[in-house]
Amino acid sequence: MRNHQSIHRLVLDNGITLICAENPAADLVAGRIFLKQAGACWDSPQKVGLSNLMATVITKGTKRRSALDIAEFVESLGANLGADAASDYWALSLKTVTADFPVILDLAAEILRYPRFDVGEIELEKRLIVQAIQSQREQPFNVAFHQLRQSMYPNHPYGYSILGSEEVVPHFTAQDLWEYHQAYFRPDNLVISLAGRLTLAQAQDWVETSFGDWVIPEQSIVCPILTPLNACPQEQLTPQATQQSVVLLGYLGVGVKHEDYAPLKLLSTYLGNGLSSRLFVELREKRGLAYDVSAFYPTRLGSSQFVTYMGTAPENTAIAIAGLRAETDRLCEERLEEGEIKAAQNKLLGQYALGKQTNGEIAHLFGWYETLGLGIAFDSEFQEQVQKVTEVDAQRVAQTYLAEPYLSVVGPEEGLAKYFDLVAEGQSQVSSALV
Repeated sequence: MRNHQSIHRLVLDNGITLICAENPAADLVAGRIFLKQAGACWDSPQKVGLSNLMATVITKGTKRRSALDIAEFVESLGANLGADAASDYWALSLKTVTADFPVILDLAAEILRYPRFDVGEIELEKRLIVQAIQSQREQPFNVAFHQLRQSMYPNHPYGYSILGSEEVVPHFTAQDLWEYHQAYFRPDNLVISLAGRLTLAQAQDWVETSFGDWVIPEQSIVCPILTPLNACPQEQLTPQATQQSVVLLGYLGVGVKHEDYAPLKLLSTYLGNGLSSRLFVELREKRGLAYDVSAFYPTRLGSSQFVTYMGTAPENTAIAIAGLRAETDRLCEERLEEGEIKAAQNKLLGQYALGKQTNGEIAHLFGWYETLGLGIAFDSEFQEQVQKVTEVDAQRVAQTYLAEPYLSVVGPEEGLAKYFDLVAEGQSQVSSALV
C-alpha cells in the first residue's frame, strides 16, 4: 500500500487496483471505475466508435434489470451513474450519499459484470450517435478540428472521432459488444477510485463485497498495435457557408510521461488560457481580430497535439493565420521573461488546484493517473515539474515542437481565397498582413 497525503492505493487479490481518497467534508462518496486497457485506442480500425457505443448501452440493462429498472433505482437514491469512453480509457462514474454508496456500487458491479445488451436499446443508441455525428458536421469548429486531427494522426485512433462514423456505427451488433466485454471487462483491468467520507477499510470492504468474487480470466488482454506517428505538416482548408472563419494550427507534441510534457502544458497556458493569455491580449484585445481565441494541449498517453485556435471574421482569415503563427514563432525565437514564466506557472497550478475540489474531480484525477500508469504520486510530481520550468526550457521545447504547424481552416470561400492569394504572392506577403 502507498500513501499520498490522504490518498491510499492497494491491489486486491483478484487484481483490482483500489484508490481511496478520504475527504470527510461532505457526506458524499464519488467513484470512477476505469478500464485501464480499453477506450478508443482499443477499437479496431474496422470498429471505430465501439467503445463509445459500449458506454451508452451498458447502463441500459443487466441480466436481471431493465433500463427502466436501473434508472428508477438510481433516481430513488438521488444518485448519479453514467459511463464514458475516451481515447486512453473507458470509465463508469457514480456518486451518492455515503450510506447509499455500497448499494450503488453493487449496481455498478452488476452493470459491469452482467450487462444485457438489449437489441432495442442498441439500435436506439446507434441512431442517437449517428444524429450526433451529423450534428457535428454542421459546426465549423468540429469540422475544422476533425480535419486537423485526421491530418495529424493518419490511421491512428487519435485521428478518429470517439463517436465513430456514419458508415460504421449502424453496423455494430450485440455480438460486437459481447466480444468487447469479454476482452476488456475483467478485474485485473479495473481501477476503482473512490473519494469522499469513507476510510480505506470501508472502501476495501465495499469493493471486495461487490467485486471480490470476480475471477481473472485465463486469456491475456491483446494490446493494439498503433501506427507510428511522423510529423508531416500540411494544410486543410474547407469552404463552408458560415458567419466566421475557424482557424486551427496544430503541432505534434508528446505524451504525459515525457519530460517535455510540463513545459508544453505551461506554454499552452501562457498562450491561450484565459483573458490574460498572450493570444487573447495580442489578437483580440489589441488587434480586434478574434471572436474567440485560445490554445489547448490535452493530456494523453501517446503523442498529444498542441493547438492554437481562433474564430474570426472571414475577411480576416489570412491575418488570423499569420497572427497565430507569429505568436508560436515568437516562442521559438525569443525567450520568455522570468515574470512571464512565473505568471504562467501560477495560473496553471492555480487552475490545477481548482480542478480537484469535488469528490468527483478527486476520484477522477487519481484514478486517471493510475490508469495511465503514472501513479498517485504524479499529482505532486506534475506540480514540481511545472515549478521547475525555466525560460531556457520553454524556448527549447518551443523550438523542438512548435516550429512547423498543421493548418486547418473552415470558413466562407472569400476568406480562404484571400489567404490563397497571399500565399501565391509569397510567404513574406502573408507575414506582412500583420503589419
